[in-house]
Amino acid sequence: MSLRRSRQGPSEAERALWHAWAARAGVVPLPGRAPPAPAPAPTAPAAPVSAAVPPLPRPASAPLPELRVGQAPGGLDARRWRDLRRGRTRPERTLDLHGVRAQEAHAAVHRFLLGARAEGLRCVAIVTGRGSSPEGGVLRRELPHWLNGPELRPLLLGAAHPHAANPGAVHLLLRRAPAADRGRGGR
Repeated sequence: MSLRRSRQGPSEAERALWHAWAARAGVVPLPGRAPPAPAPAPTAPAAPVSAAVPPLPRPASAPLPELRVGQAPGGLDARRWRDLRRGRTRPERTLDLHGVRAQEAHAAVHRFLLGARAEGLRCVAIVTGRGSSPEGGVLRRELPHWLNGPELRPLLLGAAHPHAANPGAVHLLLRRAPAADRGRGGR
């Protein structure tokens, strides 16, 4: 059996199956790209589509891996990670949590990151302070847990201390907003 790829492209049945799945899954083409032409409609349906093709399950997004401050995340190129880790990527906004209680800080981090995403920002900084104990203060210990929560983790690409000598500040690289959101004031 040959594993060579056919030069003819997908068959009409394969294109029809793709378009049916893409419509159900909400697939949107990249900006500036047109969707592939749909397959022509069959002239005489042999059987109802619902009986012939079982309903396709909505693709479940794979859970994102845990975000760890200072560790390179998957999906981020080496140059961008190096720039973030070395402090070369300048934050566009900073949230200073000095003197804020943990419960208030959690709400402030949540509002801050959602607002930054809505504005289309790419890099922000959160300053928790070093804390008085060797492990760091409460905010410094809790921030990674907050960032990995189900509301905030999908917004983040990476997190790093911009300077090894100052673990009390974290620079966060935000994911780009989807194309639909970028048209409403984002970048």
